[in-house]
Amino acid sequence: MLAGPRVANSNSLRIIGGTWRSRRLKFIDSPKIRPTPDRVRETLFNWLAANINGATCLDLFAGSGALGFEAMSRGADQVVLVEEDARIAAMLNEQIELFNAQAIEIKNQNALTYLQNVNQQYDVIFLDPPFDCDLLEKVIPMILKQQVLSVGGLLYVESAAQQKAIKCLEKSLETLNCIREKISGEVRYALYESDL
Repeated sequence: MLAGPRVANSNSLRIIGGTWRSRRLKFIDSPKIRPTPDRVRETLFNWLAANINGATCLDLFAGSGALGFEAMSRGADQVVLVEEDARIAAMLNEQIELFNAQAIEIKNQNALTYLQNVNQQYDVIFLDPPFDCDLLEKVIPMILKQQVLSVGGLLYVESAAQQKAIKCLEKSLETLNCIREKISGEVRYALYESDL
């Protein structure tokens, strides 16, 4: 969530497209949650339009669950949401029940722990960690080394537009092709394709 004044309904967001279009997804009031802005989500899923139907998706820093629920709404076969905070994970489980979203699964654990033990590949991986940390530098090499991203799979990376740490990712990302990239306000977001 971009910095700015809180507005009414700030603890919910609208699903933009697909089966659940216009339904609202609720989330708890927590500084750990920074939902991807509507404008960014709309652009991202326009980029993914030809790839999301039937995809297996991993949202490694689930937070509000916006990216995972949007993916499922648009036809993904399976979505795994990884969320470390137990309260946030519990709210995500409530939303899964409310949406009757049986193909969305919550993993209440640390993202690094999840990657150390994961035993499946994903077609689309969403990386939207807190901006004030170095988690991207840690998880991207793990994803590539353990081949968590399928051949031809897509990796979405969201970061602060001015985040210096993104420069350190260049070596990790050189095995991927950046096919889309954009800056919207304080957010830089990019889509990479695996060619391994």
